[in-house]
Amino acid sequence: MLDTHRVSRSFPSISLPSYGDGSPVEVALITQLGIGAGDQLLRDAGLRQAAHPAFVDALDEPSARLGGMHLAHDDASSLYSFSVGRQGHPFHRHAGPRMFTAIAGSGGAQLRFSTASDAQLQRDPAAFLHALRCVDIPPDCLFTVRFGSGTWHQFVSRHPRHPALFALSCHANERSGALTEAQRAQIDADSADIPSLTDTLPQTLQLLLDQADLSRVPVVSLSLQSPARSALAGLCARTRDLVGPLRAWLARLRPAQGYIGRSAARHPVQALPAPPADSLLHGALADRVDHQDYNTLVLPAHSVASRSASVVLEALLEGFVLNPPPSVGRLMALRNALVAPLHLRTSALGCPVSSLLSTDRSTLFAGRFPVHAQRVDATDRSAEVLLGADDRHLRFRSCVRVQLHADGAAVIALGTRVRTHNRFGRLYMAAIDHVHRRHISPAMLRMAVAHALAPELAQATTHASCRPVVGTLSTAPATSPG
Repeated sequence: MLDTHRVSRSFPSISLPSYGDGSPVEVALITQLGIGAGDQLLRDAGLRQAAHPAFVDALDEPSARLGGMHLAHDDASSLYSFSVGRQGHPFHRHAGPRMFTAIAGSGGAQLRFSTASDAQLQRDPAAFLHALRCVDIPPDCLFTVRFGSGTWHQFVSRHPRHPALFALSCHANERSGALTEAQRAQIDADSADIPSLTDTLPQTLQLLLDQADLSRVPVVSLSLQSPARSALAGLCARTRDLVGPLRAWLARLRPAQGYIGRSAARHPVQALPAPPADSLLHGALADRVDHQDYNTLVLPAHSVASRSASVVLEALLEGFVLNPPPSVGRLMALRNALVAPLHLRTSALGCPVSSLLSTDRSTLFAGRFPVHAQRVDATDRSAEVLLGADDRHLRFRSCVRVQLHADGAAVIALGTRVRTHNRFGRLYMAAIDHVHRRHISPAMLRMAVAHALAPELAQATTHASCRPVVGTLSTAPATSPG
């Protein structure tokens, strides 16, 4: 083949006309990433994708549905991630148009498209090969792709040691295109995924493709910084080929995880000398108490959207588990390390609510959280649970309480009672009493409330089995909740 090239002052791009009557295939390079960055980014993104609750591994194209439709707001769009590994994936097509942004691995990627229509293929299956075009993407590049409904496509790596690409794909209208009844039903149920929206190549066309000489297929090579197939491009490709696996290996030294931060209104926490007389905590450890604290947080009118105290309490308990203060987590890690040799109870959560991680399922609140006791009044305007655990050196009980007022205000409370068993228990409580009263309980209460009032934070931090609870934030100025 004759190699030619031209200079582009903007994004190097190509628009391949449809062989049939469909939309063109459009590919554009956006920017060149650092040497070997593609493999590292693909590894990290692949690990996060595999941990997503909507992860699916099928058709050699691991994927996850990151965002579904919002039909109540007339929004039928969806967002997916998908990756293609070293071996590539098979030719396939989708009923609707596709557009995605992707990162190529450190060996580069080849994108293959056939835009022959069904009518053309019925007349002559060889039309699939006549319509076949390839686009070469250089290593470690950010690029975009857009093509129409029914376009057959296959993505492969240009080097067997490197993954091909990782992409974010936007389905502008999940309901568009010639969908089957099964596909449309799954989409309407908002439970679609990439494999269910995929048609693979028929056997007759696959046999034809297997016998074809793909070296004779026209190829468009896009590149940045140097012309494709030049000596400089070759040297760069070899360098990226060597560095890519090394960067991906070094990336294993740190965990592939992320953090979700949020600023919320900092509501004051008030310490009371004792729990109210009608609290579940008031009757716990009644014969002797060696430590007692009771903290309340008052939310102003119209802060809480739900008028169900039990719903708010469920969100609050979820907040204790999913949104603990980092400082309390560090203190608990230190405490666990110190008491582990003594064979005392350890927990990742702060002690007042640590029993929420208990495996005892005999008594559950909202079908999810283990508790010692629970109470919801007849109007569901007051809800409370009793938590706690027994250890060799002490026994503690804690209450979490929600009271909703008629004007929309709410009082959230976290209280603790402790009875020590021996001298070590008394020394232990003397050591932690101040920090427990002044920091641990107030900080845990604030962070749990911030989670309960922020549905977007709940959705970002929960997994498939956790249900976020709706609420609204007050309009007070945002400050750190810690």
